[in-house]
Amino acid sequence: MELSLEILSWLFVAALVAGFIDTLAGGGGLITIPALLLAGVAPLEALATNKLQSVFGVATASATLFRRRLLVWQEMRALFFAALAGSALGAASVQLINPQMLDWVIPLVLLLIAAYYLLAPKAGDLETRPRIRALTYQRFWVPVIGFYDGMFGPGTGSFFATSAVALRGYTLLDATVRAKFLNLATNLAALAVFALGGELVWSIGLVMLVGQALGAWLGTQAVLKGGSRLIRPLLVTTCVLMLIRYFWTG
Repeated sequence: MELSLEILSWLFVAALVAGFIDTLAGGGGLITIPALLLAGVAPLEALATNKLQSVFGVATASATLFRRRLLVWQEMRALFFAALAGSALGAASVQLINPQMLDWVIPLVLLLIAAYYLLAPKAGDLETRPRIRALTYQRFWVPVIGFYDGMFGPGTGSFFATSAVALRGYTLLDATVRAKFLNLATNLAALAVFALGGELVWSIGLVMLVGQALGAWLGTQAVLKGGSRLIRPLLVTTCVLMLIRYFWTG
């Protein structure tokens, strides 16, 4: 697939902006997937290529967080593999499941996330008592969110972060930090499945991954400096924008 320099430049910028936003609040796919479709990439190839560039963004963010000792492998290992398994299953199922089934599920979840932070403005400010056991979160919620990411994707970071705040009692900053690494797992698994299926458009993916990595690095610096004060409004805004997109395209 041959594209002009102008279109490739546009895709680079789209990936850079998506990497920045995705690191802070999730929802980078809201930018990159429509950009790929507008560039003439087929839907399944767009999903696959989006995973290629996304994985470099979350890998950049995760590496920075590990260096700052905000992430510890021993604490994240079981969650990482749970997210990996869920995403692999989702990516393998994407050709067997009618994606229209998500047309009402995703807007509902996005609405609940936005309402949660708007109606409970202090949610995630302080660590609270967990509402479910760690094992339940690991064996059910993480794989379910991973499955969604493997099958579709946009908003996964928001889902991981909000579930950790609401169900496990983390602060919003800690939940966002952990969400980056879980998002790395889901992207890696989906990327492997799509690569085996030959769905990747490498020329586009390689250009976008550079922009995604740069945007993710900038976003990580913003997370470390701005904390939850910066994350919360972006997370709500991202959810609202994704809601608008679903209803507009629906």
